[in-house]
Amino acid sequence: MARDMDEFWVFGYGSLMWNPGFVFEERVAARVFGFRRSLCVRSHVHRGTPQQPGLVLGLDRGGSCLGVAFRVDEARRVEVLDYLRRRELVTNVYLERQLPAVLAGRRQVTAVSYVVDRRHSQYAGALTVEEAAEIVSRSRGQSGPNDAYVANTLAHMQEAGIRDACLEAIGAAVRARVQAAG
Repeated sequence: MARDMDEFWVFGYGSLMWNPGFVFEERVAARVFGFRRSLCVRSHVHRGTPQQPGLVLGLDRGGSCLGVAFRVDEARRVEVLDYLRRRELVTNVYLERQLPAVLAGRRQVTAVSYVVDRRHSQYAGALTVEEAAEIVSRSRGQSGPNDAYVANTLAHMQEAGIRDACLEAIGAAVRARVQAAG
């Protein structure tokens, strides 16, 4: 596997996959190892409130995660990092990391990504499907209902051919709760 340290890559595993918010040269499927996509971050603003936090995705330890890597022109490195830090590090629940990522075609690159800080108060830890579905189905924040975030994430992942059995199970449980409520 060839590694090119001179390129600037960003790895997305949630909304960053379809809403990067920055200019990029290339977008390609990629996998990181040692981390998995998880609804493990309590959202006090965008998908919940301090009184009733919602859940958003974090890159948590264990397993692997299929997502998207973006190659960014080196001239935009500072601009993109500034943007990502404003977007991802608002409450410092995420830690900026350089992770090895394997691109489609088996090429290995190093990509900037944001992993959850398990010591942060917003870290929800490992929740069961039912616990997560209960939280998601009743939470709403400045960016809208938490169930819409999960449904939108799953729709975009399906469109990109990315499967995540745990998130899909939570999505199904949330849909069942929302339909039962009304």
